[in-house]
Amino acid sequence: MTIIKCPKCKKETEYSGNEFRPFCSERCKLIDFGDWTEGNYSLPAETESLNESDIDQLEKALAQKEVN
Repeated sequence: MTIIKCPKCKKETEYSGNEFRPFCSERCKLIDFGDWTEGNYSLPAETESLNESDIDQLEKALAQKEVN
């Protein structure tokens, strides 16, 4: 019998035979799902602006790829 901690509330719960695993209950599962849908688990994105030189290099590479 494997005992794990619920990722939401940290309560110890049995893994096998638990229809809500890895959560301890439907409540914790739904709370976690709500967090996902609201974007609470999103990763920050780094945005980088391209300058004219970068754009020119990309256009040349695409043109060269089309030729080959």
